[in-house]
Amino acid sequence: MRSIWKGAISFGLVTIPVKLYSATEERDVSFHQVHREDGGRIRYKRVCQTDGEEVPYSDIAKGYELPSGEVVVLTDEDFADLPLTTSRTIDVLEFVPLEQVDPIYFAKSYYLEPDAAGAKPYVLLREALEKSGRVALVKIALRQRESLATLRVRDGVFVLEMMLWPDEVREAEFGFLDDDIDVRPQELQMAESLIDTLSGDFSPEQYSDNYREALQTLIEAKVEGREVVQPEQPAGDSGTVVDLMAALRASVEAARQGRGGAAADDAGSRRTASKKTTSGPAKKTAAKSTKKAAAKSAKPVGKKSAAKSAAKKSATKSAAKRTNTRKSA
Repeated sequence: MRSIWKGAISFGLVTIPVKLYSATEERDVSFHQVHREDGGRIRYKRVCQTDGEEVPYSDIAKGYELPSGEVVVLTDEDFADLPLTTSRTIDVLEFVPLEQVDPIYFAKSYYLEPDAAGAKPYVLLREALEKSGRVALVKIALRQRESLATLRVRDGVFVLEMMLWPDEVREAEFGFLDDDIDVRPQELQMAESLIDTLSGDFSPEQYSDNYREALQTLIEAKVEGREVVQPEQPAGDSGTVVDLMAALRASVEAARQGRGGAAADDAGSRRTASKKTTSGPAKKTAAKSTKKAAAKSAKPVGKKSAAKSAAKKSATKSAAKRTNTRKSA
């Protein structure tokens, strides 16, 4: 990995020199805009709206438009002169419980690696922070923008979670919040049952990006010149659910069956293991009983028994004939 920023953690009178690395990366499939006819790349030119001339990147500045339509031009020198005390420092403001920080504030994650001279104070702050059960609330300026962030420990490394400012989080102003919607106790109980049935430990490794995989398959098929098979869609209607209780009950039952299958496999494995550990005498006794039952069921029928059975069938047929004759008379 390549560091994208160098600075220091300021913890009281302690300074810890660190390097900043991106902790995440996008795995999405990237595309170019191309001409449909020949696949040629589509290029964009930076053209000045006033004179219509193409402008080199070195001559481009940032402009802030006033309500009057006038533009205030800001150069790199203007940004460099801004009084940011956190330009190369991660200032620890306070230590707060993690559960008090709403995840909606988190924007992007970074790893912090200590320089050789800062390894010991880095480890010291790491261990103290882990024992406290809290996270450090810090302030940092990155890419000419000052932000709040939290500092926490993950796998022995500090993770800097960049945060949004409170005025950057929108209020959830939706009409249904003002409606008086009644939820029946039975529905609530069934919904809670569904949550309990689908509860488990967080394991992100079991999930994958199906869309990205399908996209890769499509691209490979285009390369190989073969036709892509469209998977069949599961049958079902897409209408509005009328009976909420029935839908919840069906969901719980489906979830239980899904979990029950795995439980049945485990139970079967345990029964198989139990049979394997059965003692020798018990196996012999069971085998003897099985042999006796098989011999009894396979014992041939004697001649006398066969004769009696045939005579009985003949008498039954004669009686039936006499009955039919009387009915017709």
